Amino acid sequence: MGSRRRVVVSDFIMSFMWVWSSVLIKMFVHTILGYGAHDLKGEIFKHAISVINMFFFAFLSKATNGGAYNPLTVLSGAISGNLTNFIFTVAARIPAQVFGSITGVRLIIAAFPNIGLGPRLNIDIHRGALTEGCLTFAIVTISLGLSRRSQASTFMKTWISSLSKLTLHILGSDLTGGCMNPASVMGWAYARRDHVTKEHIHVYWLAPIQATLLAVWTFNLLVSPPKDEKEKMKEKKSE
Repeated sequence: MGSRRRVVVSDFIMSFMWVWSSVLIKMFVHTILGYGAHDLKGEIFKHAISVINMFFFAFLSKATNGGAYNPLTVLSGAISGNLTNFIFTVAARIPAQVFGSITGVRLIIAAFPNIGLGPRLNIDIHRGALTEGCLTFAIVTISLGLSRRSQASTFMKTWISSLSKLTLHILGSDLTGGCMNPASVMGWAYARRDHVTKEHIHVYWLAPIQATLLAVWTFNLLVSPPKDEKEKMKEKKSE
């Protein structure tokens, strides 16, 4: 019980830190260093810092024994687990991540009123849902593939995951924001008071969740589990 309480607190804190980190990176590049919004050098520098930031959060996840800032990350793991873990994820972990993001965004706006109001949908709802769904399907599939590569180093897994997230974010940034993180988007949408609109629910919640379910199902269908998992399953059946 205590470990579950700690992981929920970790989810809240990491979600809070994640929304702050994205804002601070932009402020550092554009305000402190003085690069323009479409300056190539500024964009390269910003993306490089973003990769380092993702390494930092990967370290935090390991240090907190599984803390996360993205509902899709914990959902993809809970789908393949037992019912108790799934209920705990949906009822406790994901709400903690949402509240962490909302709290973080509220403090950001209080500290920097002119910072902006986060990602917005720039296309129609159907193409937006398809975009977020495809981006989510890709990153969940990549994450599942990396989790099966037990021989690869933690650094290499984090490197591949970070570059994949950054690439997919860039591809979708002009369309939906390329978020692939319902909790983070919820924080900004709540600040704009449009968190209960059809566009927000369909594009940033339903489409990514459906894509996550499809990615997990497809991956498990096409990729056989490792030998150690097969042996554990045989032992359970024999018992």
